[in-house]
Amino acid sequence: MDHLSLLPVAREAVAIGRRIVTSRAPRSVTAKSERDLVTDIDLAVEEAVREFLARETPDIGLVGEEHGGERGALWWVLDPVDGTANFARGIPLTGISLALVSGERSVVAAIDLPFLDTVYTAVEDYGAFAGDTRIGVSGASALAEAMVSLGDFAVGADAGPKNRLRLALLEQLGARAERVRMIGTAAADLAWVAHGRLDATIILSNLPWDTMAGVLLVREASGLVLDADGSDHTVSSASTIALAPGLRDVVLELLC
Repeated sequence: MDHLSLLPVAREAVAIGRRIVTSRAPRSVTAKSERDLVTDIDLAVEEAVREFLARETPDIGLVGEEHGGERGALWWVLDPVDGTANFARGIPLTGISLALVSGERSVVAAIDLPFLDTVYTAVEDYGAFAGDTRIGVSGASALAEAMVSLGDFAVGADAGPKNRLRLALLEQLGARAERVRMIGTAAADLAWVAHGRLDATIILSNLPWDTMAGVLLVREASGLVLDADGSDHTVSSASTIALAPGLRDVVLELLC
C-alpha cells in the first residue's frame, strides 16, 4: 500500500477531531482510574474518527485510547484528546494524535494542536511538516543549551518507584539543562522536538496512542527516537526518548 496516499485520510481524521474539540467545552469529566481522566469530548472524538476511518480504510485496524481495538499488520492508533487533564481545565496544550503503524514502526502521522492552530504531518521517507512548511530538529549538542521536556509522573499502585526515577532525572536536568518543561501532552512534546522548539523530550513510558505519531515526526525531522537503553524506538519500547542527534550521549548518560 502507498502510505503517502493515506496522508489525506489522516489529515481529515484529525481535522474531524479538531472541529469537535473546538466546538464546546467538556460537559463531563470522569475518572478512568487513579488521577486519569476522560471527558465526553474524548469519547466523541474517538467515536467520530473511528466511524470515518472505518468508512475510508475498512481493511486497516484501529486502536484508540478510549475503546481499544485490534492491531494488525497495518493499523491506526488514535489518541482523541492527548492532554485531557489540560483540556479539562481550559489549558490550551492538547492535541489529536493519529498514526498508521506498520509492524513495529509508524509510517504516517498527523497531530493537530487545535488551540495553537498547528497541524503536524509526516510520511515515512517524505519528511515532517508543520502545515506546509518542512521542519527539522535543532542542532543542540550541549545539555546547557537544551530545553528538555519530561513526560508526566506515573500514577497508580506502582507509581512510587517509577516516580523516584523521574524525580532523580528532574534533579539532574534542573542542574544541567538550560530549561526543563513538563507540558502534559506527549503529542506536543514530540512535535516540538521535531520542530526544533524543544531539543529533547524524555517520556518514561510508551503508550502507542500517545507516542507513535510524534515518533515518526521526529525521525522524519532528522531526529532520534530511542528506548531508554539506547536501542531504536518501536511500538514495544518501554520509554520514548526523542532528541536532536547531538544530545544522544549526554541524555542517555542521565538514564543509566
